[in-house]
Amino acid sequence: MRFIFTFSFFLIPFLTLILNSCYKGKSVDLIVHNAKIHTMNDANVVSEAMAIKDGKIVEVGPERQILNRYSANEEIDAMGKDVYPGFTDAHGHILSYAQQILSVDLVGCKSMDELLVRIEKYQQKNKRKFIVGRGWDQSLWTSKDFPTNEKLNKLFPTIPICLTRIDGHALLANDALLKLASIDPSTKIDGGIIHLKDGKCSGFLVDNAMNPIYKLIPPFPKNEIIDAIGEIQTELFQYGITGVHEAGIQFEDIALFKELIDKHDFDLNLYAMLMSSDKNIDFAKKNGVYTYKNLLIRSFKVMGDGALGSRGALLKQPYSDQHNHFGVLTTSMDEMKRIASICEKVGYQMNTHAIGDSTNKIMLDIYQRIFETNRDHRWRIEHAQVVDPKDFDLFGKYGVFPSVQPTHAVSDQRWAEDRIGTKRMMGAYAYKTLLNQYGMLAIGTDFPVELTDPFLTIHAAVNRMNGDNYPSGGFYNNESITLQECIKGMTTWAAFASFQENEIGTLEKGKDATFVIFENPVVALKEFQPNFSSYTYIKGKKVYSTE
Repeated sequence: MRFIFTFSFFLIPFLTLILNSCYKGKSVDLIVHNAKIHTMNDANVVSEAMAIKDGKIVEVGPERQILNRYSANEEIDAMGKDVYPGFTDAHGHILSYAQQILSVDLVGCKSMDELLVRIEKYQQKNKRKFIVGRGWDQSLWTSKDFPTNEKLNKLFPTIPICLTRIDGHALLANDALLKLASIDPSTKIDGGIIHLKDGKCSGFLVDNAMNPIYKLIPPFPKNEIIDAIGEIQTELFQYGITGVHEAGIQFEDIALFKELIDKHDFDLNLYAMLMSSDKNIDFAKKNGVYTYKNLLIRSFKVMGDGALGSRGALLKQPYSDQHNHFGVLTTSMDEMKRIASICEKVGYQMNTHAIGDSTNKIMLDIYQRIFETNRDHRWRIEHAQVVDPKDFDLFGKYGVFPSVQPTHAVSDQRWAEDRIGTKRMMGAYAYKTLLNQYGMLAIGTDFPVELTDPFLTIHAAVNRMNGDNYPSGGFYNNESITLQECIKGMTTWAAFASFQENEIGTLEKGKDATFVIFENPVVALKEFQPNFSSYTYIKGKKVYSTE
């Protein structure tokens, strides 16, 4: 009996140790628990905890189950907060935003005089030999007419000045710059508009007419660009944005992003679209689908037309506020068909900027052919802003992925009806209709045209209002989408739109541990509520926290 008791005395603690080691014996790098984990999977499961090792999710499940099965050196008590897959901005411009940071900030200018004051203050501080600014929007001014350059010429008769409109599809140049670019009243540029006043160039140029100007703009110092991109990355992380579909890069930018990744802690998941230059086409033919760490390239960005605000979007019928004007096709149909053929051969997406109903129809017809040979091509139309109602079914019929930016609707609501009239508004900013046709939306902001804040995107998509909660009843709110649909557009569907659904977009076993713990509940109240990240992780690495 004594032997049995002694044996039992030692056996019970031993068995307890063994059992505990079975439950707690699996070592991982990180455990997140006491959380409201929105997996965003097909069943929309919301769980309590997850275990992470080597940048991957090992398991997501109930609190007790995860804490019993795993041990980790690092644990996060999420205190019941919302956890989501990292958000992706499915249409942004990091490089343009960096250049805007280094330029004259003209966003929110209320008049031409305020614009001039901002330029003078900028120049006093920076003393540039070539002044670049961006962000003005004449629809905010008392006079809604496009500006002319007389006042610029008086203040800066010799220093070249280029001031790009908020939409990036028009600019104002002074005479010194027009002379350098050899632009005069007789100049003709396909796909572009050179505005005249009293027979002289007014300085206001639209779409392809801007190209001779942009060729002359000297680059900002590389170290300044790198610092600005670092600021942008931090801004994105604080909102829980872990990925961006960079909508258009040049060949030289590939090397820049690789350097940022290798030397400057650039962790953002970047899906880059190549502009259709000869060098980029050669790159695609040589490399095919190209991956370099967190950089993925497998698409081309093509410019179909201009913007509605600057009347460059190509419409089927004339602009309601400018008779006999239809907008412009900035890339010829033959060229777009050529790029489509190249994309088909190298296995790339074709992602086309299309604002006007005419351009959307042209692209839908071009995309039809690829659908007949590859039903999972995932070719995209970026913006799909004004669509003829009789063409909506073609998105579903030809498998064309709509990539939209809900904040455009509430920014443009001041003047959209003036441009296209009430009847055509039935097919404008129609996100619910597009969703019903294709079944998915890729959702972004088009920053720096709009702010990077994804919660403004949610407010615009769900409530059809801007950050000031205007208009109070919502802007054509019959086209609103749900909170869940909007978040899917920034997670699951954005991943699918970039062929990354096996790595990101949901919080499931085997996926990248790319997630965000938000400070406040992710909701869509009738009044805008700011929100930020408490913790942002990419592949299990903490890239941002409020600590």
